[in-house]
Amino acid sequence: MGDWSALSPLLRKVQAHTTSGGKVWLSVLFIFRILILGTAVESAWSDEQSAFRCNTQQPGCQNVCYDKSFPISHIRLWVLQIIFVSTPTLLYLAHVFHQTHEIKKKFEEEEGDVVDAAKLNVRKRFVSKELGKKKMEAALLSTYILSILFKSVFEVAFLLLQWFVLGFSLAPDYVCERSPCPHKVDCFLSRPTEKTIFILFMLVVSLVSLLLNLIELLCVIVKKLKANKTKTEHISKCLSQKHTSEQNTANTNIEQDLTDCQSHQQNRKGETQTFIQQEETKARGRDRTDDLIL
Repeated sequence: MGDWSALSPLLRKVQAHTTSGGKVWLSVLFIFRILILGTAVESAWSDEQSAFRCNTQQPGCQNVCYDKSFPISHIRLWVLQIIFVSTPTLLYLAHVFHQTHEIKKKFEEEEGDVVDAAKLNVRKRFVSKELGKKKMEAALLSTYILSILFKSVFEVAFLLLQWFVLGFSLAPDYVCERSPCPHKVDCFLSRPTEKTIFILFMLVVSLVSLLLNLIELLCVIVKKLKANKTKTEHISKCLSQKHTSEQNTANTNIEQDLTDCQSHQQNRKGETQTFIQQEETKARGRDRTDDLIL
């Protein structure tokens, strides 16, 4: 149905920047959707129009009956589904690449104009490794959650579209009454049972992918809530320690002020006693002088 060589390498790069649930989802996408679609399913639908026969020789009747029975080919619908559900993941990968470029650019600016090439390469590898470890931080985590939401929406949308337009089973014959057919004609489909099995298989794979998206979304949100709770508790603890430290400092300052006040009062008291003693000594000295004169 097409060459997936351009899409597959990009999706493989996403594996280094996703959670365990994201890796499982990518494995399901590669093995049970792209691989099966490109090998078994495509060959089963290779004669979908050429083997569609109607019991009339009216020119154009067979074509309009086929168009009425199958407004869109199952193969093309599944290809569109794969492209749409993969697009949010590719946009997340583009955001990761942007973050990587920004961090590398920052380190290159810090290195200055003259940089040793070997040292710069080591630094770049280090930056890439560190970014891989911190892939779920802040902005990347928000983008990752949005990508999971959009993937889930696209899965549901295409399942509903297939249900309304094509259904999930194929009948061996179709009754057609449409111009330019002269009357009601019976049209017959090639290998309807085999195609129905593949339709149900792709349906199950879509449901499994949707379930994996929902589980991964729940795990990522719980992880983010726990991280926010831990961060809040850490901030509260730091503020409490800071308040306790400030309170202890204030108490220490109050005690120091009281000590200084008491010391000042004792000094004033000592000075007063010394002054009184000096006055008493002077008074005794005057009394003795008066006694001698007399």
